[in-house]
Amino acid sequence: MTAASSPTSALRIRKAAVLGAGVMGAQIAAHLTNAGVETVLFDLPAKDGPKSGIALKAIANLAKLSPAPLADRNLASAIISANYDDDLDHLKDVDLVIEAIAERMDWKLDLYRKIAPHLSKTAIIASNTSGLSINTLAEALPEEMRHRFSGVHFFNPPRYMHLVELIPTRLTDRNVIDGLEAFLVTTVGKGVVIARDTPNFIGNRIGVFSMLATMHHTEQFGLGFDVVDALTGPAVGRPKSATYRTADVVGLDTMAHVIKTMADTLPDDPWHAYFKAPVWLAGLIEKGALGQKTGAGFYRKAGKDIVVLDVARQDYRVSEQKASDEVAAILAIKNPAEKFAKLRASSDKQAQFLWATFRDLFHYTAYHLADIADTARDVDFAIRWGYGWKLGPFETWQAAGWQQVAGWIAEDIAAGKAMSKAPLPAWVTDGRSGVHGKAGSYSASANTDKPRSQHPVYRRQLFPDPILGEKFDTGSTVWENDGIRLWMLGDDGIGIISFKTKMHTVNDQVLDGIQHAIGIAEEKLKAVVIWQDSEPFSAGADLKGALGLLQAGRFDDFEKMVANFQRTSMRIKHALVPVVSAVRGLALGGGCEFQMHSARTVAALESYIGLVEAGVGLLPAGGGLHELAVRAAKANPADPFEELKKVFETVAMAKVSASAFEAKSLGLLRDSDVVVFNAYELLYVAKQVANALAESGYRPPLYQRAIPVAGDVGTATFRASLANLQAGYFASEHDVEIARRIADTLCGGVIERGSAVDEEWLLALERKHFVELAKTEKTQARIAHTMTTGKPLRN
Repeated sequence: MTAASSPTSALRIRKAAVLGAGVMGAQIAAHLTNAGVETVLFDLPAKDGPKSGIALKAIANLAKLSPAPLADRNLASAIISANYDDDLDHLKDVDLVIEAIAERMDWKLDLYRKIAPHLSKTAIIASNTSGLSINTLAEALPEEMRHRFSGVHFFNPPRYMHLVELIPTRLTDRNVIDGLEAFLVTTVGKGVVIARDTPNFIGNRIGVFSMLATMHHTEQFGLGFDVVDALTGPAVGRPKSATYRTADVVGLDTMAHVIKTMADTLPDDPWHAYFKAPVWLAGLIEKGALGQKTGAGFYRKAGKDIVVLDVARQDYRVSEQKASDEVAAILAIKNPAEKFAKLRASSDKQAQFLWATFRDLFHYTAYHLADIADTARDVDFAIRWGYGWKLGPFETWQAAGWQQVAGWIAEDIAAGKAMSKAPLPAWVTDGRSGVHGKAGSYSASANTDKPRSQHPVYRRQLFPDPILGEKFDTGSTVWENDGIRLWMLGDDGIGIISFKTKMHTVNDQVLDGIQHAIGIAEEKLKAVVIWQDSEPFSAGADLKGALGLLQAGRFDDFEKMVANFQRTSMRIKHALVPVVSAVRGLALGGGCEFQMHSARTVAALESYIGLVEAGVGLLPAGGGLHELAVRAAKANPADPFEELKKVFETVAMAKVSASAFEAKSLGLLRDSDVVVFNAYELLYVAKQVANALAESGYRPPLYQRAIPVAGDVGTATFRASLANLQAGYFASEHDVEIARRIADTLCGGVIERGSAVDEEWLLALERKHFVELAKTEKTQARIAHTMTTGKPLRN
């Protein structure tokens, strides 16, 4: 198979095979299936039961994993189970093979020899190894296949981690690499970094070293594991799982294996003496305490408490995850240069610990840049996308003042404080202010700055993930107010509406702004896309403003705000130009309603969509229930109740989809709405969809004057099911009252079943029930509680 002739030169992958049904193999198969690739999952023949039992069991297990590998659990049935004895025939028509068996070179080589005769002359072959030599693996393949072989290293969990490292061998055809890159970026939705064939590649080479340095300094400064996690998590822009919780999640045996791989394959590394599992890590593994999978590791659950291992006591104690006051104050400093200066100067051992871990990470990363990666950008993206850091090591160093930090590192090396005596490379101190600049990112091996990849697939990313200091063209403003900005990128006639509010919540300025912007678009533009420059799409209505009106007893103003919300949704729906919503992340409440009323929604796979008003004691009143009733009538005019049954529970239980696919099954996205796997391609695709609608002579839907409804019989049926919930203590009295009003609105109120109503009738019902609920003490208490704690109140 050659690179496709499309502008992105993506490979046309119809069918794939994943070899190995372990944790990674099964989840890679799941994500390929998410992406619409027919996938065969192979494993060894089972000794008992069905011959493909190992693969079958792995597929069944996908439904139990959290976070869920499948974007829709029904997709599990699409994965084909297979074994190496009976099913190698499947390989003759696969376009891509990904090997994901255990990290044993001999096992992998044997498997390659076994499958090679069954593969087509165009199949691409890849290994998901996390660190073995790709060139050595290639040698097991017949010569004519070697140009089609590379490393494709997914990070765990494959659906959610953005990084895939693509590792060519000396012989890999450039077209194969380009085609794979396009496929992985667009079809599978990943951030691809091209890595060199060095042990552990880029992500794990630097990421695991960072964990080893942290473990070394934990011991050196005598800190508790919980304190280290308090210091190395969100406080320094890293995930909540920080260091030791991450090790527990990964598995302590896996962690030890990766460390051993480094020790075995990097004998000449100046830090080699530190490539060994600390005594306490080895001790836990010996006891079988391997982390989350065995229920105990550095942490374990004791009743409701989380307890942490105390090395001195050789026992667990209650976790007290907290930084010292002095260090907490230093970490709160916004200016990175000042923050690092204070960490280095402080005599607090937690501050000294943090400086030491950063110093050794910077030192190691700079020393190895020339060997492991083409540019500093590749290193930073590998760590950000593979380990979830907000900034990569080079970005962190540059933000803190490159030469200032370089001087301190050199001083510590000279004083024998650093983990290694290896000198900093000469390029570090050549007067530069960093490694990322206008000309691109520094390549130590080529001694020059290199711009971003010119691969055609990246033309689809109008706003790619920026590296430190990178700025992109933010277009020209057509009109703006305090709530929104209407702008254009280029001169294609497509306007973009972006919200200015925090979490892109909806207030009066946003509502008025959208309506005004659509008016301008109808006069001057072809189409409009609602898109935010960062997640979320919208967290819904501005609760603070709403609660203020309620507490002040300004119910007329409150009702006007609700009416304005509905007016905005209807303005979106009935605009004379197509309005397309480009959704990623949360689209809750009003945010969900706006996309429901759009001509089309283009949603990133990781979109979490829901009408969540019931959670704060209200019901959707930005047109959401009205729209669901209209859709139900359209889908089944004879009996809309059948359709409403599917969505009533979604709204009454304030369900939020766990993916864009699930939003379709919950009735919050339409079948015609588009799902995009790479969130950085969202705006590009949304603009294409908007343009296609405009070019095909788009007209808005006609106002509905005769909508058949389920009536009081439908409401009574819903109420009967609610009585059972209340009797079983699954719902409070107020929950039932909210759900009753949701049912009444969806079913068209107290009228005969099959009666026809117009859209305004349904909108008026929404407003009435919304305002009446808002006046209750219990709803106001729910709103206040959610605002203060971020959690729902059951009252």
